[in-house]
Amino acid sequence: MAQTEMGMSGHTKDLKAEPIASRRRGRWVGAVLAVVFASTPFAPAVADAETTSLEIAERLAGAIRFETVSYEDRADFRGEPFDALEGYLRATYPRVFRELRLEKVNGYTLLFEWKGSDETLAPGLFMSHTDVVPVSEAAAEAWTEHPYGGAIKDGYVWGRGTLDVKTGVILWLEAVEALLEEGVQPTRTIYLSFGHDEEIGGSEGAKAVAALFAERGIHLGFLFDEGGMIFKDFPLVPGKIVATVVTAEKAHFTVVLKARGVSGHSSMPPKHTAIGKLSRAITRVENNPMPARISLPVREMMEAAAPYLPFAQRFAMTNLWLMGGTVKRSFLKNDLNAALVRTTFAATLIEGGVKENVIPELAKATINVRILPGDTPKEVLGHLSKVIDDPEIEIIGDNWGEAAPPASADGDAYQLAKAAVLDEIPEAVVIPSLVPGATDTRHFVGIADEILRFVPMHVGMEQVGGAHGRDERIAVEPLARSRAIAIGMVRRAVSGD
Repeated sequence: MAQTEMGMSGHTKDLKAEPIASRRRGRWVGAVLAVVFASTPFAPAVADAETTSLEIAERLAGAIRFETVSYEDRADFRGEPFDALEGYLRATYPRVFRELRLEKVNGYTLLFEWKGSDETLAPGLFMSHTDVVPVSEAAAEAWTEHPYGGAIKDGYVWGRGTLDVKTGVILWLEAVEALLEEGVQPTRTIYLSFGHDEEIGGSEGAKAVAALFAERGIHLGFLFDEGGMIFKDFPLVPGKIVATVVTAEKAHFTVVLKARGVSGHSSMPPKHTAIGKLSRAITRVENNPMPARISLPVREMMEAAAPYLPFAQRFAMTNLWLMGGTVKRSFLKNDLNAALVRTTFAATLIEGGVKENVIPELAKATINVRILPGDTPKEVLGHLSKVIDDPEIEIIGDNWGEAAPPASADGDAYQLAKAAVLDEIPEAVVIPSLVPGATDTRHFVGIADEILRFVPMHVGMEQVGGAHGRDERIAVEPLARSRAIAIGMVRRAVSGD
């Protein structure tokens, strides 16, 4: 557990996160910016039922303007933007910061406790993260709006973090601020946790929070994190508004391939260099994917969607014992759906060579693997060994950790989210789903009974790939409805019903 210091306010600060001078500077910057933001046009949130989408968009845009970036090299970490964002959030959501207990884990992850009156009820947790992936200067020039500009234009809030996932931070804070303004007294204790390093694995954020809970004997009844959203024109149920309350995710697994050769002058090359051998291995991996399989979460998704589909599709998805092969083939026709029915491999990094006329002795490639529930790292490595079929290729696996077991669509927390969605959008279709990416939820295996991934943000299908891409943005118009659903979720959670 990270060493912490406890201040008068009950906040904690990691003593090892930064040099003393840097910590003091970060506190000073955060304090100054808290005062500054208190007098800016970004007024504190209120519980008025007439809160407009534009008002929420302005508060979200303010959060986007802080470059809270997680870099792969932790030496590049800058704490000042995180401190400044905290100052902004303090000014924008004063009741949350005043009335909930705040603990800062490893300096920058914000953990709030809203104490309930009934200690026999297992607490709930609403999660998100404040860190974002970086944007290079060259890439930033290609954006329509600056990635950290927080522009509100053409019906969107633009910027890094709008989809992944500062919107989640804002929505949960909006919900709690509104309920505090109403005078709600919670029966069930709930926590809010906003991690600062999810994009690089969450070891100092969510993982440390989970360790704190374990150390203190806190066992959660449920948690909600990123992953599921509300879509229009979801391909499985076209023409409907679909809320995906994600019950499972793929495990993240990294494989490194190494090929060795004999170094020498490029004018006298061997038949196959280390790079050539490595290229052949990568090609074999790409040409020989693991078999498609309909896992339990995807089966439940199909069953929930079936009543809204034409007869032929409904018959196929409710009779997988007969039509499973046909359904799998239909899913494999596009990359988005294919990721739901098979473990995937993506060659993402390659390294080898130091000069154009020198034959390298070593070449390496990194394969990013997303493991379908039911498959195992051992099976993945066995598959790769079989398809590469080359004793000169070394295969090394590095597991991030097992994904949480699939949750049930019959669980209380799932039903809580479903009811909150239907209260605001009666015509919506709520379905369980599987998310191809890994989230911080994996750190809470054994700490929480129901692990779900859903933030009620409305996203167009054309935006799904934009979370780490160019022109990340979220529509302004549905934000008030997203806020109402978030309020409904938290209200049900704290009521203890």
